[in-house]
Amino acid sequence: MPAPQPPVTPDRPTVRDGLPAAPESPDGTTARAKGRPRSAAADRAILDATREALAELGWGGLTMGHVATRAKVAKTTLYRRWPSKNELVVDAVASLFDELVMPDLGSLRADIEAVVSQFAALLARPETQAALLALFAEGTRDPQLRRRIREAIVDPQKRLVRQGRAAAQVRGELAPDCDETAACEEVDIIFDTIAGTVEHRVLVSGEPITAEWTRRFTDLLLGPFPSLVP
Repeated sequence: MPAPQPPVTPDRPTVRDGLPAAPESPDGTTARAKGRPRSAAADRAILDATREALAELGWGGLTMGHVATRAKVAKTTLYRRWPSKNELVVDAVASLFDELVMPDLGSLRADIEAVVSQFAALLARPETQAALLALFAEGTRDPQLRRRIREAIVDPQKRLVRQGRAAAQVRGELAPDCDETAACEEVDIIFDTIAGTVEHRVLVSGEPITAEWTRRFTDLLLGPFPSLVP
């Protein structure tokens, strides 16, 4: 006599944290929920609202509730995307730097001057200044936040230096890299030199970055490369 079978119940997702959980697939793994996909427009609105609130309220006054209200989203939506204020602010600032691109203008000099001009224009924006200054100030007191700043903002932008070097090597302006470790160290130094100089002039000294200043800075930067093709 066959063993009795358990009663068949209709497929219905369980409820977890007030939200329906994703159903399991036949192989026992959890299937992706068929709800609405994450909205890029909502993400942009949240990141924009974060920078606006940070500029107005400062780090100490900024709350996830303020951001949700400005972005016109529920706080649950916000927390599903960013579990903490630190993560949210870092991503809001990092998204600004995603605008920077390394052009290929035919010479390393032209490429450097173009990137410096882009960076200076970005730093001149009030929302960028407020967000960066608040984030860096808080990072001096929070080692984990400082690490996130490095991982999400600083390190990704080193791609610009690597792209510029690679293009110059293809054009024959720079010799190929012979030592990978040394090349990585050079990328770090070049990035720190450019980013540090431009940030200090704009954020600390409050001086403008003109075309003449950019030209003279590039002259100094390229000075150690005597084999560079003019």
